[in-house]
Amino acid sequence: MAEQSPLDMLTELAREARDRAGQALASERNNERMVAQQLESLGTYRAEYAQRLQKAMCEGIDPATMQNYQQFLSALDDALTRAKQALAAQQQRVLKTQKQWQNEQCRLSSYNTLTARRAMQEQVAENRREQRLNDEFVTNREVRRRLQQQDA
Repeated sequence: MAEQSPLDMLTELAREARDRAGQALASERNNERMVAQQLESLGTYRAEYAQRLQKAMCEGIDPATMQNYQQFLSALDDALTRAKQALAAQQQRVLKTQKQWQNEQCRLSSYNTLTARRAMQEQVAENRREQRLNDEFVTNREVRRRLQQQDA
């Protein structure tokens, strides 16, 4: 196995950091979906409960039951407010984690660019070496040919 250069090691570390950031982003997005689903479920439940209150009021309801309905709806409204705040906070975590992933991807791209440049420079140097060897070969062959002509 060839020994890794410092740039290769940095590239590998950057790739690993980018992958970890990607996993964290996926986790945060999954959490965001779960919080959004909870908010939606809570909203649906609140709407259904308000509908029950409307039905009960149409059928006639005693004041104590009416107060219980109203208190529970108020508690659901508070829970909805907290759920909306939780969703907003989770969305901020997603944005922060996404920015971190983008930064890691940018770092990796920079190292990949440096690696590509280095490979291109090595190829140019190799091409020059080959050209020099070919030139020397042609020059030596020409010198031998001239020497043979002089001897003849």
